[in-house]
Amino acid sequence: MDEICALTHKHCKPCEGGVPPLSHSEITPLLAQLDGWVLRGRAIEKSFGFKNYYQTMAFVNAVAWLAHCENHHPDMTVSYNQCRVEFTTHALDGLSENDFICAARVDALFKGR
Repeated sequence: MDEICALTHKHCKPCEGGVPPLSHSEITPLLAQLDGWVLRGRAIEKSFGFKNYYQTMAFVNAVAWLAHCENHHPDMTVSYNQCRVEFTTHALDGLSENDFICAARVDALFKGR
């Protein structure tokens, strides 16, 4: 895996459904480009750890801004020093390339802190 994932250079494309979600054979190479993300059902997820609540919330707000800019929004579970981020494409009831683009961007954000 490259230090900076090639997916971080892409942007999300609007998705209103009508196309199938990615197949397992399409998911595998995309997932291999990410650092520590796991496939769970119809989503990919990763947990990020922090020293304190302030750092956790700063990360949550940064992810929220990134998601707003890409118009692709994750589910996040937040605790004192941890945030679990989960991406799926609800319009497809599965995964699209957008999920992997955003996951790569979240990783770049976390590494840059």
